Amino acid sequence: MDRETWKVWDLPQNGGSDHMETNGEESLRVEKEMKGNLNLVDLNQQYISLTELSKTYGQVFTVYLGPKKKVVLVGYDAIKEALSNHSEEFENRPEIPIFQKIGEGHGIVFSNGETWKIMRRFALRNLRDFGMGKNLIELKIQDELHYLIMCFGSHKGKPFDTSIILKHASSNIICSILLGKRYEYDDFEFQYMLKLLDDNVKLSGSAMVEIYNYYPFLGFMIGAHKTILRNTQKMKNFFGKVFEEHARHLNVSHLTGFVDSFLLKQQQETQNPKTEFHKKNLLFSTLDIFGAGTETTSTTLCWGLLLMMKYPEVQRRVQAEINKVISFRRDPHVQDRKNMPYTEAVIHEIQRFANIVPMGVSRSVSADIKFQGYVIPKGTEVIPLLSSVFKDATQWETPYQFNPAHFLDATGNFVKKDCFIPFGLGRRVCMGESLARMELFLIFVGLLQKFTFKPAPGMEPADLDLTAQVGFTLTPTPHLVCAVPREEDHGS
Repeated sequence: MDRETWKVWDLPQNGGSDHMETNGEESLRVEKEMKGNLNLVDLNQQYISLTELSKTYGQVFTVYLGPKKKVVLVGYDAIKEALSNHSEEFENRPEIPIFQKIGEGHGIVFSNGETWKIMRRFALRNLRDFGMGKNLIELKIQDELHYLIMCFGSHKGKPFDTSIILKHASSNIICSILLGKRYEYDDFEFQYMLKLLDDNVKLSGSAMVEIYNYYPFLGFMIGAHKTILRNTQKMKNFFGKVFEEHARHLNVSHLTGFVDSFLLKQQQETQNPKTEFHKKNLLFSTLDIFGAGTETTSTTLCWGLLLMMKYPEVQRRVQAEINKVISFRRDPHVQDRKNMPYTEAVIHEIQRFANIVPMGVSRSVSADIKFQGYVIPKGTEVIPLLSSVFKDATQWETPYQFNPAHFLDATGNFVKKDCFIPFGLGRRVCMGESLARMELFLIFVGLLQKFTFKPAPGMEPADLDLTAQVGFTLTPTPHLVCAVPREEDHGS
């Protein structure tokens, strides 16, 4: 195929508003002198800019970011058709410079081909073996919840920042699967690693790193990507020491988690020159699972507590349902979910409203594909704009408002929605979806069972800022939380 011919709707590279001329096949001629569309896109809020462009260019369009051509999918119908109905063609990841520099195509999230298939299959099997989706992991989450409640209670109703402690709790749950252990909340080394992870998540979605991804040859002028690489090296050093300790004490009759299973498999394949079970895949698979299992759940919980402070009437209704179904003393259980439709609706609405991965995670088409009347050439990066699904006025009554009624019918029953896709679709759907859903319910309910969340003194709910900080994920603006203990006798 002529690589200068694109058979998808293109934005004119001079930033104008008119489509370029098309031939009978609806193909579009690309100018050789690439001017790009960076003037149309706010790199600090790409998802908003791309949503605005879709109002002119439709659900499938090409945007030129520097020398890179990307196809943007907008709306549930286009994203579902691509990621579900054509899941094989849209299963690859593009070669994004910062992530290539970090992982060199190893691990799970940004690998492709046999590496991805083998690592994902091995990870899924072992995540299940070590508790994901089973009663065992429910017990581990409940155990971590007890530590979290004690930590929140230690502040005695005074304001504090919940973000790092929620990250620590989420990371302990995933560490129980990866390593068979948890880390105390005052573990300085582990706290430092969580800060490195947090910094990387923020930086990897920054404008400067985006520019580096478009123009890697400018790397000598850009410092943000160097910070990410330095932080990643420190995280690699941390896990390298953990792996050495696990290798020294490996007991094949008592494997403690994913890392032990990988080390055993590595031993078994020492004579296989083509094995995927080597040090780099161990490192980056562990980092992928650790990062994903820590970041998304903790960020969603941060949003959840902020929204409960912002909308105290919603918090009161959740607590009333907790009082009715669970009471004050008993731990929440996953099976309680079916008897708590309002709470379930609130958790789903927190995920929808928070919209924490608005750009999705980019795909790359594995072969030339005809899609909705256009041809997308092999290797093209595709952005599934998840924010366009969660803010779609055709799907949600009040898309820009926090409204748990989006997931309730007229009689108050919980209603599932096909367009609720925070964990993605298709072959790259989040491996930890069942774990994340369990964590969100048990921790959110467990915290509201014991505490009422209020703004810091001097602030009213109306004063709370719901503006997101943009990184690889959308996180709440830094804020303080008062966790006021509820009284056991009447749960007020």
